[in-house]
Amino acid sequence: MTPQRPTLVARLRGLYDTLAREVAKFGTVGALAFLLDTVLYNVLVFGLPGVVDGPMSGQPLLGKVVSTSIATVFSWLGNRLWTFRHRRRSAVAHEFALFLFFNAVGLAIALACLGFSRYVLDLHSQLADNVSGNGVGLVLGTLFRFWAYRTFVFRGELAAEEDADGRAEERREAAGRGASAGEGPTPDGQGVVASGR
Repeated sequence: MTPQRPTLVARLRGLYDTLAREVAKFGTVGALAFLLDTVLYNVLVFGLPGVVDGPMSGQPLLGKVVSTSIATVFSWLGNRLWTFRHRRRSAVAHEFALFLFFNAVGLAIALACLGFSRYVLDLHSQLADNVSGNGVGLVLGTLFRFWAYRTFVFRGELAAEEDADGRAEERREAAGRGASAGEGPTPDGQGVVASGR
């Protein structure tokens, strides 16, 4: 007797539950990384008001690269150890390299928004920088990052599950072919037993 496959509704429900948990955790890690990125950027570029000027006040794009780089390492650790812990790869260096690559693309999205605001629209205020770089750019970059992390970076166990599902499907098909030839599945559903003809 073959084990019953979950219904489409049960599979969709499980997929939704997993996705909802990942989105919530990704959002939490992202919010903390956003806070870290925003605070660091403002301190680096604008300094502490009335106390000290920012060390990168004339270099807002470099300040964004530095703040985002630090937030990136924080984000990788949070996503690896919490959000996608059930999907992480055993090859940590490869995973981190992919994470950095996709984060660089997300950073390019934020930099493009900040650069457009600064150099095309000629807006140089702290509010304009934060709306363009930490608002619009970060939202667009975050949407891209979630998709990329889930699709390419944190898929170690997912790939193994897909391989196992594929092998299980092949066994079911083989058992079905064997049954039509007068053979039946073994009690555990893993192979076929000759009918004795």
